[in-house]
Amino acid sequence: MKHTALCALAIFVGGAALAQAQTKIIAHRGYWDCAGSAQNSLAALHKAAEANVYGSEFDVLMTLDGVIVVNHDDAIDGRIIFDTPFAEIKNTRLSNGETLPTIADYLEAGRELTGLQMILEIKPHPTKTAEDQAAKTIVGTVKRLGMESRVEYISFSLNICEQLAALTPGSQIAYLNGDATPADLKAKGINGIDYHYEIFDRRPEWIAEAHRLGMTVNVWTVNADDDIERMAGLGVDFITTDRPTEAISITNIK
Repeated sequence: MKHTALCALAIFVGGAALAQAQTKIIAHRGYWDCAGSAQNSLAALHKAAEANVYGSEFDVLMTLDGVIVVNHDDAIDGRIIFDTPFAEIKNTRLSNGETLPTIADYLEAGRELTGLQMILEIKPHPTKTAEDQAAKTIVGTVKRLGMESRVEYISFSLNICEQLAALTPGSQIAYLNGDATPADLKAKGINGIDYHYEIFDRRPEWIAEAHRLGMTVNVWTVNADDDIERMAGLGVDFITTDRPTEAISITNIK
């Protein structure tokens, strides 16, 4: 039986049939693999909304002077972002010609795209102090812009996730690194797991454990057709992918 068919099966618990929710799609770094777009660009955010995905993931880091910018790598245009004042990189061009966006730029654009969740990844920073400052600044910006219900947080840093749990306990917060059980994370106030698909291939029982604990389950970065089908068949809540339109078609959701 195909995994897509498995997604439609009912789960029987104590004799009652419970419909399994369909897996939703998140565009990894926005929908960037198309004309006029680029990873973590405003165009990628708009194109993700046009693709009718659940959410658009993006990455943020803090400059030397405390400005939060949207970029995946620690360096841009040969400069380490953590060690560089914002003024020295603010005019850096992305591959589609846009300039480097700040978190405010990104969230303000996303605020107009109703129905699209903003999946905000805070990258690990060089020190705990820097991570704590970045988390506080980011949460403050989200709250100032009235985006609390539209932003969901993810990070490879357990410290950042713990800081978020304290700063914004009503938000969706998921850990990315794949080295903690759902129960351990739940005890820290973290309400989601977001692991590489190979982790769930080895530990599929973590999906059911997370769901029993009321946690969400996301999986990254799933691009091959077979992997998308398999993860949907395991019952994950979200699939993060560089191929959002294909993933929607494969999982038969839109």
